[in-house]
Amino acid sequence: MSSSAAARAWRRSLRDALLRDSAWRGAPSAAARSASTASASDAAAGAAAGPKKVPPPPRKGRLLTGAMIGLAIAGGAYVSTADEAKFCGWLFKSTQLVNPLFALLDAEFAHRLAVTAAAHGFVPREKRPDPSVLGLEIWGRKFTNPIGLAAGFDKNAEAVEGLLGMGFGFVEVGSVTPLPQEGNPKPRIFRLREHGAVINRCGFNSEGIVAVAKRLGAQHGKRKMEETSSSTSPTTSDVKQGGKAGPGILGVNLGKNKTSEDATADYVQGVHTLSQYADYLVINVSSPNTPGLRKLQGRKQLKDLVKKVQAARDEMQWAEDGPPPLLVKIAPDLSKQDLEDIAAVALALRLDGLIISNTTISRPPPADTHPLAQETGGLSGKPLFDLSTNVLREMYILTRGKIPLIGCGGVSSGEDAYKKIRSGATLVQLYTAFAYGGPALIPRIKAELAECLERDGFKSVQEAVGADFR
Repeated sequence: MSSSAAARAWRRSLRDALLRDSAWRGAPSAAARSASTASASDAAAGAAAGPKKVPPPPRKGRLLTGAMIGLAIAGGAYVSTADEAKFCGWLFKSTQLVNPLFALLDAEFAHRLAVTAAAHGFVPREKRPDPSVLGLEIWGRKFTNPIGLAAGFDKNAEAVEGLLGMGFGFVEVGSVTPLPQEGNPKPRIFRLREHGAVINRCGFNSEGIVAVAKRLGAQHGKRKMEETSSSTSPTTSDVKQGGKAGPGILGVNLGKNKTSEDATADYVQGVHTLSQYADYLVINVSSPNTPGLRKLQGRKQLKDLVKKVQAARDEMQWAEDGPPPLLVKIAPDLSKQDLEDIAAVALALRLDGLIISNTTISRPPPADTHPLAQETGGLSGKPLFDLSTNVLREMYILTRGKIPLIGCGGVSSGEDAYKKIRSGATLVQLYTAFAYGGPALIPRIKAELAECLERDGFKSVQEAVGADFR
């Protein structure tokens, strides 16, 4: 793309984004609209009370929005005189100027604003190819890099395209519950900034599967149209690039409603409604903020649940690509016997993978001394790294490396991601570090990880998986 063409594209995207409906105008919830299937109708009935009006943003929010638009305009001027690669680097670095402004806002409001920015295109888009050493293939799907965004950031699949466009190898949306629910009372997100940590007790706040299905369906349709329009173009590879939602891989994390008396039925409903849009599915039985949820990690309970969810997935009709892989996300607060039970179930039922781990209810040092340490909820971020990595290592040994593992918890650098991989993770997820570091963190972690692999003589990520045990 020439510099003048890039400038025109930048101005056009800015104009289009400014003309879109703002998140502050309180658009009706998609979950309240009528559904096209019986299961979707049940979910939509739960939203019949109607949408809530979103209050106008506070002054700090307006200042932050203005700053973001200012960066966009400045970027448009810069791209006229710079090549695309240099512009990408500049734009990602420039987002660091906005981070201090986010810190002035309430944590949940800042999160809401970040999702809106990604959904409306006010985020940088990665145009530079990932280092070849980071590429890998798993579940028959090609990942350009192993760094993903964990569930919890984009709960309702509002910003998938923008998030994948920033350079994540994969993005996991959710957790998504069958019926819309508000989650726990606010405030429910607390920053422990000096420790690079967050405590949250959100409780599966979700717009429900109807709203999420509508968004993912639209994205899936757009992707199919793009593939059709480019089908006559010459290709040099038979390997399908990207996933069902765009350039990267999309995971859908499923949860249960707080008041549900049949957890299995909730997960099955999620599979029936959302699996057609997912490159992989996750059964989340590890959140500490939904009463009784972690009891589903018991050997009998987990075995019964996974068998029924697998059956629900497999009874659906699938194209030649087959059904999406099914994973389970577990907690870090587990005994050795708990881990042995989970490993036994995973091996016996040939589970496609495990995500290790969710947030912890413990308060590892130094977070235990923070004034907010006594707030209930799950702790994420740097203090979780050692605990979650130890659980990852134990699970890698128990499963003998036969099940792909995703390492999640406390990753804030390429070296952290590398340690997860050497400990048995095939893929790595982050969230809290992204909340603090913003888009600039993504290319930095990928570059650092590539340096770590090359430093130690690995030619690929897959060569390094479980290296600590060889």
